[in-house]
Amino acid sequence: MQSRLTYIIFLLISVISYGQVNLSVTSDKTTYTARDVINLTIVLEIEGSEYNSQQTKLRLPDFSKFNLIGTGSITNGFMDPETNTVISQSVTRLALEPKQKGKLKIGSFLITINNKIYKTEPFDILIKDVDKKASVAASSSKDVYLNMEVEDREVYQDEPTIAVLKVYSRNMDNLRKVKNIRLPKDNDLDVYPVSFAKSEIDPSDYGNMSSQVLAIFLIFPNESGYVEVPGASASMSTFAGKNKIISNKVKINVKKLPEDSPESFKNAVGNFKVSISNISKEKAEVKKPISVLVKVSGEGNLKNMELPKLAESPDYEVFAPKITSNVKTEMTGMKGEILANYLVIPKKAGGISIKTENFSFFDPSKKEYVDLGQEVLNVNAFSHDQILESRTTVEKVNEYTNTFLETVNTPVLKTTSFKVKEKSRLHWNILFINIAILIALFIAYLIFKNWQKKRRLQKTGEPVVKPLGTIAEAEKEIREQLKTDVDDYFSYLENLKDKEDYEKFFQTFEELDSEVRNQYFQSSAEDFAGFLENYKGAAIAEEYRSLTQKIQIEKFAPVKSSEGMDILLSSIVNLYSQISK
Repeated sequence: MQSRLTYIIFLLISVISYGQVNLSVTSDKTTYTARDVINLTIVLEIEGSEYNSQQTKLRLPDFSKFNLIGTGSITNGFMDPETNTVISQSVTRLALEPKQKGKLKIGSFLITINNKIYKTEPFDILIKDVDKKASVAASSSKDVYLNMEVEDREVYQDEPTIAVLKVYSRNMDNLRKVKNIRLPKDNDLDVYPVSFAKSEIDPSDYGNMSSQVLAIFLIFPNESGYVEVPGASASMSTFAGKNKIISNKVKINVKKLPEDSPESFKNAVGNFKVSISNISKEKAEVKKPISVLVKVSGEGNLKNMELPKLAESPDYEVFAPKITSNVKTEMTGMKGEILANYLVIPKKAGGISIKTENFSFFDPSKKEYVDLGQEVLNVNAFSHDQILESRTTVEKVNEYTNTFLETVNTPVLKTTSFKVKEKSRLHWNILFINIAILIALFIAYLIFKNWQKKRRLQKTGEPVVKPLGTIAEAEKEIREQLKTDVDDYFSYLENLKDKEDYEKFFQTFEELDSEVRNQYFQSSAEDFAGFLENYKGAAIAEEYRSLTQKIQIEKFAPVKSSEGMDILLSSIVNLYSQISK
């Protein structure tokens, strides 16, 4: 009896630890036309250690009624955090072209693992005749599809992973018609573009299909577990209009952060540094505001992390900060700095310690938490009497003089004005002589031009007619005449920034923006952004929209920092230099 019980226990343990195999196949749709490309996605998931006992490769069904025009596969392995089991996933994509119309059957895909054969269920697809009216448009749009590739499918929460969006087609000309890239959107993800620059066309990247990289972007998952990234989309211009194409979806495994996090940890993942400084030019005075700058720099989830705040204290009063960012998204991640400009009002005279809150972050490269603690800024605040006593003699004289001129009514001093005496009468003879000389010179000029024209016609034998040129050449010539010298504007804006004449700074920027828009015959900012997206690229258009928003925020901000204006001027110079090329 005891031996039977032992046998049953070992049998249950072996069944529990036995790996599970899931093999499935899906098509992008069930009804196609004769010129459509059939996209099949085969997913093989193996839980446990059965992957090492795979005896055969994936065997395809009978494709005699199809042409296999492309194939590709991706294999990933990751750990399931809930069951602590290893999951191996292999995704294979096939592109088929039907040879005949009607109902066609897709047979079973087979694979042998641990002496057991696994197969998918066969299914039917319908191939319809091509609509003659839409054949011209459909032949180009249905031959194009998008594919999204994620570099690392196992990351920590709030850790970025790189995604690449590619377009595939048998016709290389169709790749140039794909526009208006739309990145994935989901509540559990933060997506930031790295580049919308199209790569060179690869003529043999996917079977006999050409490919091209359309976009590179960063994905920041906000929740742990298995997260499905929605497909990206684009539009393709055809004779019938614009057709929308959508890429595949990608599932990534988001690992939970370690549980031993310090109390000061919020959601910062990466590698950061924190600094605090006093950027006020004058001495700190009681009951008068000073500008305190808290800067967080490094690499990680800078745009969606919670910044360390200034700690409350009875020695000073703190107001809500003004946030400015100087962040770039690159292939290695998001890098830059976030600036928080606080207004702090000292409440007492003497030494004051302005502190930040404790700040810590998780470093995914070291897989550990880093506690930076507090940053302290020591400020010596003076009373109003101490400020007056510390002034020099020249400063006191200037203050007394300004107060005297503003408050005391001074007598008006009489000044002698010198006027040029007017002549009493007009010399008509001199006037008529000058008019006669001008008329004679004009007649001589006309005679000379007529003689020059006759001489040129005698030499050539036919009239010389200047070519009118094409409309594009004429438009280019007009645009060159209207071209704005942006360098002069850049120098003037820099002088206004240094003088802290911010009102004139923003007026000058509006003049610059208006002249550049007129150069391209665009009346409004929205039309100009659409023009930039078509002729300069989506990245330049998005940068223009972002800059106009920053300009409006900075223009109406109550307090303007020199660091923020430096960053703003740098953005203006970089953007309008690219537009004016």
